[in-house]
Amino acid sequence: MNSIYKYFADIFRGAKSLLIGMSVTGGYFFSPRAIVTQQYPENRKTLKMFDRFKGEVLMPHDTNNQHRCTGCGICEVNCPNGTIEVISDRIETPEGKKKRILDKHIYHLSMCSFCSLCIKTCPSDALEWGQIFEHAVFDRAKLTKILNKPGSSIIKDID
Repeated sequence: MNSIYKYFADIFRGAKSLLIGMSVTGGYFFSPRAIVTQQYPENRKTLKMFDRFKGEVLMPHDTNNQHRCTGCGICEVNCPNGTIEVISDRIETPEGKKKRILDKHIYHLSMCSFCSLCIKTCPSDALEWGQIFEHAVFDRAKLTKILNKPGSSIIKDID
């Protein structure tokens, strides 16, 4: 008798769980308040991705073509699959000290796993996520990008 009671109790709990799940789904189906679907190719001009979106790694430059990257290479060391290459030079300052400057900051988008370790570990906050998401190309070489712009220099207040 006890096993029959358990059998019907399990059926009742299963049906109750099913009805609760269907009521939640039905609430979202009939409620117009939670529309988050983007009509992608049609709204391409006005499409804005969320702030947490990881599109590609960027190095922001100010209006004077200056960036915050010191060329330390910490982002390159922390990248798990070699997506980032930092090529730096050493120059001698007027005071006679040796100083490292950034020559090229190369980013291989085709190898990036979007783990954000490069951005999180950068001591000077020189990298950030961009909003660009259309990366379909026929030539893989177009996915290799140099993040520092030509003629750019480091912001003076970082020294």
